[in-house]
Amino acid sequence: MLRVGSVVLGVSDVPRAAAFWSAALGYVAREEMADDWVVLVPAEGTGVQLSLGLSETPVQEHPRVHLDLYAGDARDQAAEVERLVSLGARRVDWDLASEDADFVVLADFVVLADTEGNRFCVIDTGHH
Repeated sequence: MLRVGSVVLGVSDVPRAAAFWSAALGYVAREEMADDWVVLVPAEGTGVQLSLGLSETPVQEHPRVHLDLYAGDARDQAAEVERLVSLGARRVDWDLASEDADFVVLADFVVLADTEGNRFCVIDTGHH
């Protein structure tokens, strides 16, 4: 049986991305960081790893894969968005939202970009 072990993001600055995602998620480096690679793991237990690898390809404006980070309700979502922005994330105007998209029906979302420009969403899971 397979399971997701690690989500991999391409980044142009591994230490900067590692600092952002470590602070954002409460993750730590699994082993010493290299200039071109690091694997981050939850500081308090098991969970999906986040691997950051050096990449020279440009960030996709509309990526085919992204992270969804879940907040408990609208208040949590707003607080987390502000916290992430204070860590270096930036808000992204998302022009692909559609009223008939499943994710819009299930939850409100805010699209952000990390310090490397990788898009991710902060989801209000209490919306539905």
